[in-house]
Amino acid sequence: MPQTRIQTLPLRAPRGLFARILTAFSAATARRRDRQRLSHLDAHLLRDIGLDAQDVRREIAKPFWQP
Repeated sequence: MPQTRIQTLPLRAPRGLFARILTAFSAATARRRDRQRLSHLDAHLLRDIGLDAQDVRREIAKPFWQP
């Protein structure tokens, strides 16, 4: 009767998964924060960075997970 080996998952898999989740959460949080700050800029500052009010409304309407 042949012996069968039990497959084990590498120990690094959970840490890699955690790192990916943390990175995704971090990026979503940064997008949310940046969009909030963008919504508080006045028209003069928006012109300085090449945006208008319509661009800002479109950007801040996006959900946090959408780049």
